[in-house]
Amino acid sequence: MSDTDDRFTRDDAAPSGPLPRPRAALLDVDGTLVNSNDAHARAWVDAFAEFGHDVGFDQVRPLVGMGGDKLVRRLVDLDVEKGRGKELTERRMEIFRERYVEHLRAFPGARELLERMRREGLVLVIATSAKEDEFEALLRSAGLEGIVDAHTTSDDAEDSKPDPDIVSAALEESGCPAAEAIMLGDTPYDVEAARRAGVRVVALRCGGWGDDDLRGAIAIYDDAADLLAGYDSSPFAREGRR
Repeated sequence: MSDTDDRFTRDDAAPSGPLPRPRAALLDVDGTLVNSNDAHARAWVDAFAEFGHDVGFDQVRPLVGMGGDKLVRRLVDLDVEKGRGKELTERRMEIFRERYVEHLRAFPGARELLERMRREGLVLVIATSAKEDEFEALLRSAGLEGIVDAHTTSDDAEDSKPDPDIVSAALEESGCPAAEAIMLGDTPYDVEAARRAGVRVVALRCGGWGDDDLRGAIAIYDDAADLLAGYDSSPFAREGRR
């Protein structure tokens, strides 16, 4: 666990001065609350192989967290809205549910962190790139169902992360202005999407990215348990802390 002061990173693009205490937490799931990024990468590798594409885990893993449409175009240049591209993404979801989702678990401290946020009066809204049915299966497997106030998925957004649409949709669900919300995520795609939506973002390293990758977050923690341990001095609790 890092020292408290080391968790905070200055965002030179953000306005200086006190910031309001947040009223809403916008939450990514994969890699943030649930240890699922590797499983998503393996499901993509399996699906690519079934469709005749030799795509390795090391090629897919750095792209997990961006929208599946963007991931596919980056690796095999297919349109996921039609033809083989659509079939591939649908098969990837089937593989994920059939082979991987039941084995996934929440990161230590994830549920306790959400419970703490609720006790503090924060509105909790999921902002995930997953499809609706995939998201629900993931929460059930990880034991995180029934604790958030609302959720938005890729079905609620025209463009996927790192475009800001999903974060903007979650912000609208929260009923709070951007200045009174904080996004919690684990990938550079979460950071970019939140910043483009005008929302501050706190990042976790547990998804597999380092501090340089997460530059732009106002604070970086190891994982949910680390954030929970330092909650009283975190941006979620401290008014005016950068």
